[in-house]
Amino acid sequence: MTNHDPVGPVEATSVPRYAGLGTFARLPQIHEVPDYDIAIVGVPFDAGTSFRPGARFGPSAVRESSRLLRPGYHVELDVTPVAEVQVVDAGDIACTPYNIGRAVEQIEAQALPLMAENKRVISVGGDHTIALPMLRAVSKVHGPVALLHFDAHLDTWDTYFDEPITHGTMFRRAFEEGLLLEDKSMHVGIRGPVYDQNDFLRDHEFGFQIIRATDLDAFGVEKAIERVRDRLGDTPVYLSVDIDVLDPAFAPGTGTPEMGGLHSRELLRLLRGLNGINIVGADVVEVAPAYDHADVTSLAAATVVFDMMGLMTNSLTDSAERNADYASAAH
Repeated sequence: MTNHDPVGPVEATSVPRYAGLGTFARLPQIHEVPDYDIAIVGVPFDAGTSFRPGARFGPSAVRESSRLLRPGYHVELDVTPVAEVQVVDAGDIACTPYNIGRAVEQIEAQALPLMAENKRVISVGGDHTIALPMLRAVSKVHGPVALLHFDAHLDTWDTYFDEPITHGTMFRRAFEEGLLLEDKSMHVGIRGPVYDQNDFLRDHEFGFQIIRATDLDAFGVEKAIERVRDRLGDTPVYLSVDIDVLDPAFAPGTGTPEMGGLHSRELLRLLRGLNGINIVGADVVEVAPAYDHADVTSLAAATVVFDMMGLMTNSLTDSAERNADYASAAH
């Protein structure tokens, strides 16, 4: 936690939201403050896509839509992130669009300096490939983590056209590299056809449990939250949200849409049910603005980022209060 009063975003009551900084929610840039607690970083990379490209433009679209947010008080999470901790926009990670392996190395190398035991990073993609280098960096700070993965797709396939690292294979690579806690990780929102009926068996062998989109019809959001919380416990968690977990009616601007997805309200309720979970890193990926309508997909992603800010703030402040209590008790 920083030891100074946080510098917040530009006030919409003094500068209209359509003007001013182009950072996420018009937050200060990372070089404008002496320290920070949460950094939001763009990763404009989409060479790992298997269908519609364009997620490289996701970070700029999400930032633009974030102008519509009111990043003050989060009612449901009872938190004011920009007043309680220092949140910054760390700009974009620069990586090659021509070589997936090299890009993944560059993303990890530039993400790692943003991380620390008491700092959190939210990355905005970009395609889902970026989760692998972010997990590599997070694991170097926190060790293996539980993965909570919101998506229409498993993303644990082996290769696409003999490529081992793509937006549909990165979580198999993460498991093989020992980045994930296999008895804690979980997919939520999975749906649609798969390549082989054994895909789910192999996914289970990697230690994942699954809540399918149709499971929400059967037992509802509250039961899903209970199952997720029981699974995660108090372990460090990496939260990964592919915007295609939402139904195309709510997020058309994405590369591989699938019918029968979550409603916006369901996703937000699931996320807000994580309050108190130790989220040490997160991403929001697969916003492809060329296929969007009225910016609804990028606005959904921006709202998810704000929820992540709130969840991380509550986790950081709870941890700081516990540490203060321990220090007081020691004296």
